[in-house]
Amino acid sequence: MKTSIIIPTFEEERNISGTLTGICRALGNRSDTEIIVSDAGEDRTSAIASGFPVRVVRSPKGRAVQMNRGAAAATGDLLYFIHADTQPPACFVETILSSVNDGSEAGCFQLTFDDPHWLMQAYGWFTRFPFPVCRGGDQSLFITKSLFERIGGFDESLQVMEDIDIIERIEKETPFRILPRSVVTSARKYRVNGRVRLQVIFGFIHLFYALGFDQDIIAKYYSDNIE
Repeated sequence: MKTSIIIPTFEEERNISGTLTGICRALGNRSDTEIIVSDAGEDRTSAIASGFPVRVVRSPKGRAVQMNRGAAAATGDLLYFIHADTQPPACFVETILSSVNDGSEAGCFQLTFDDPHWLMQAYGWFTRFPFPVCRGGDQSLFITKSLFERIGGFDESLQVMEDIDIIERIEKETPFRILPRSVVTSARKYRVNGRVRLQVIFGFIHLFYALGFDQDIIAKYYSDNIE
């Protein structure tokens, strides 16, 4: 089974080299994988990515749009979406394929932040639980291409919470698997916005989404409160 690794990027020239270096090191000499960078920015991200064994596709801005563009370009039977500031665990492809071979069609890893502060480690610890408030795109997402196409991919009408929306639609079709290993993601936004303050903001965003608030309202709340 071929795996397509899809990385949506926007102005990620500071992160993309480290991310791709880590992913390529983890893949080793595997011939059953491909890496696709779906870039919407105008900085040097595409140029830097082109120096790696990846395919760069251009996309309009918007994470849902970018991930759909990446999926459309993918030739694999299994799609793996991961953010540009996140590193997967070693042997992540083997871990995912083992889960798929056991019957899983979709799932994610748990999360660890690159910040040793006890509060950040506690936030990561809670990602092992199957509750919507414990989910997020930073945990990455694996999904068979057949299921992805069956549910219609990411909802491009969503400006935020596209990651939660697709998990909700996945769970209507099949169980969503949380794998017993962790990706490592940047805690930069927490350091900039405050470890407690940002988590409270995210809590309100989840609440607004659950209550059916208009996307423009949620997106404005996000942009007004998060740097």
